[in-house]
Amino acid sequence: MLALLVFLPIIAFAAILLGAPARSSAIAAAAINLLLGLAATVTPKAAWAFNLPVLEKPALHLSFAFTDGMSLVMVLLTVIVTLAAVLSGQSPAGKEKLYFGSSLLISAGALGAFAATDLFFFYAFHELALIPTFLMIGILGRGDRREIAWKITIYLGVGSIILLAGLVWLANLTGSYDIPTMIANKAMIPAEAQKGIAALLIIGFGTLVSLFPFHSWAAPAYASAPAPVAMLHAGVLKKFGLYGLLRLAIPLVPEGLQQWLTPLLVLLLGNILWVGLVTISQKRLDTLLGNSSVMHMGYIFLAIAALIAVPGNTLALPAAVILMFAHGVSIALLFGLADRIERNTGSLDLADLGGLAKSAPTLAFLFGIAAMASIGLPGLANFSGEVLVFLSAFKDYSPTAGLGPVQIACILSVWGVVISAVYMLRAYRRIFHGPAVKLTTSAPDITFADRAPALILIIALLAVGLYPNLLLNLLK
Repeated sequence: MLALLVFLPIIAFAAILLGAPARSSAIAAAAINLLLGLAATVTPKAAWAFNLPVLEKPALHLSFAFTDGMSLVMVLLTVIVTLAAVLSGQSPAGKEKLYFGSSLLISAGALGAFAATDLFFFYAFHELALIPTFLMIGILGRGDRREIAWKITIYLGVGSIILLAGLVWLANLTGSYDIPTMIANKAMIPAEAQKGIAALLIIGFGTLVSLFPFHSWAAPAYASAPAPVAMLHAGVLKKFGLYGLLRLAIPLVPEGLQQWLTPLLVLLLGNILWVGLVTISQKRLDTLLGNSSVMHMGYIFLAIAALIAVPGNTLALPAAVILMFAHGVSIALLFGLADRIERNTGSLDLADLGGLAKSAPTLAFLFGIAAMASIGLPGLANFSGEVLVFLSAFKDYSPTAGLGPVQIACILSVWGVVISAVYMLRAYRRIFHGPAVKLTTSAPDITFADRAPALILIIALLAVGLYPNLLLNLLK
């Protein structure tokens, strides 16, 4: 069943190429995948395992499994955001195949990477997802789309090569590409090699996540990308790097990571504080959301740093995974609604907008929920994740020992909550309140059909926000 879930978007993509209606085929595949993802949460994980040997030497297996709840939560995030993305997307005339087919391929790549238990396919599926991302930005993007497409190609290409070097090094030392076997053989990784491997993995995965200072590709890419790509890449695919650190780096090279803990804390504070201040200065909603997405990665890195500092930290892993889920859903909702604002008004420049709530009250209400989720309002999923992150940083704090580097970074990172409230509330007030302007006076409200993708994402935010055990139980 898990193989079906991974390959269904690819099958739908092939059907679209052969002439099937693009939008309805994409929606049908995404809806079936959402049902499969929900079914996976209530059925035994072992029933979903799939294994197909494809090469004897070196042994490569096309194998998928929910080895733990983390894979399941990431798959659930992917299928939720995918359905919302294909429902909310509006393709340019004559580009339906590229538009919806690319969205399906990005989803398939993310699903394969999160479900793969073989290192080769873990890496290959992620690379599969990058190709349609580049095409969509380069062909259908806005602004300097070609330059931006080349920029992310160079950034993510270099990051992927550095990551590949670290993964190959790991596979050679453990003697296997099977991830569970690699973890079982982790004693074969010499302590002196761990520091070098950890550096490669932090830089490689960190570039894919937009860790400061490897982050400058992300905001312009999301601002230029068509809505489904921004929703899927910022919401789902960017979590691959964080997932990789949790899945591979922490279990395999824990001692090496500890040697890079202080630099990592400095870099994640760069995400939260420096990029946060950059976000405040943005004049367009799309670049503001892009920088906001980069900023919030710092909090997930903080949970990872807490886990590196104290390997037995029982709060850090759930904190990171819940915040990955919450951020993925909320940023997808924000990008989807920003696309709607642009379609209804013709602009995302904050200076051109104002008073939109008068003509589009439902759009204002939905965007308000997304904005509140982004800044961590209680009752929405981001609040649960951020609280767990802060608690995880102090999980083993001892007053007699004083504050450690993780606790100091945590205290400094709290300023990010204030910064995010400033830029998000300021943007909301600028767009929706005040006197109506020329572009917003007669702007249409969001239609009943267009509310569906937003409601799917809001239900997910409320469900996890009001009852975090929905995900915590999967992670046990």
